[in-house]
Amino acid sequence: MPEPDMNAVVGDHDILLLTLDTLRHDVAVELAAEGRIPHLARQLPGGRWEKRHAPGSFTYASHQAIFAGFLPTPAEPGPHPRLFAASFAGSETTAEGTFVYDTPDLVSGLAAAGYRTVCVGGVGFFNRRGPLGSVLPGLFQEAHWEEEFGVTSPHSFENQIARVEQVVGQLPTEQRLFLFVNVSALHQPNWFHLPGATREAGDTRETHAAALEYVDRHIGRLFAAASSRRRCFVIVCSDHGTAYGDDGYTGHRLGHESVWTVPYAHFFLDPAEAVR
Repeated sequence: MPEPDMNAVVGDHDILLLTLDTLRHDVAVELAAEGRIPHLARQLPGGRWEKRHAPGSFTYASHQAIFAGFLPTPAEPGPHPRLFAASFAGSETTAEGTFVYDTPDLVSGLAAAGYRTVCVGGVGFFNRRGPLGSVLPGLFQEAHWEEEFGVTSPHSFENQIARVEQVVGQLPTEQRLFLFVNVSALHQPNWFHLPGATREAGDTRETHAAALEYVDRHIGRLFAAASSRRRCFVIVCSDHGTAYGDDGYTGHRLGHESVWTVPYAHFFLDPAEAVR
């Protein structure tokens, strides 16, 4: 995947970082190949996901790394230059096109570069209902979370997009935006996204796939909002995968191929291209 010069992007483009929480690489690849996620596939370079390794095995750890500039790493021998990096002596992955910031994290680094930083959270680590759930959203100048954005809502992604549209619509035109959205729909429970599935039968790889199809049906609205004011640089990735009985494992926060291998893409959106 071609690496953009982030020093030309930062300060000129809006930026969208979209984490599809717990999305498995194999499921994402299958659905793209089968034509089941046409709106996402339309934006993926070559219509395909890049295979990468997650920086953590669960949401909190992975997002701490991502917000420090450590996005999922290409699943092949490196070194791999990074898009973003804190100023750090001896870094072997900071390259000419890396945006380097003199703050502890990417969010404050972009704020220092003049961006309005906005978080629209999904899973519980973004709910601000206690000290732990306040750490990640606390990095942002503006953070949003409602029960309707969370894992138990069958309409979580639509509700998140409505909030994004509201936020974007209130920004001054000249204000650059760093928008982060953590999509909760893929995370367990997701059985309600598959017609005919039941709570008693629980979550499966098939209901996980159905949740991604649900996200795809609505993602055009998010892309349209994010690129409505100017060109937008977009990063879409999973923070980690999750196991559904693979080799006897269930869930995440464990070391298994289904957890550490994730889909990734980055691309540019122009306002005319981001159709609903």
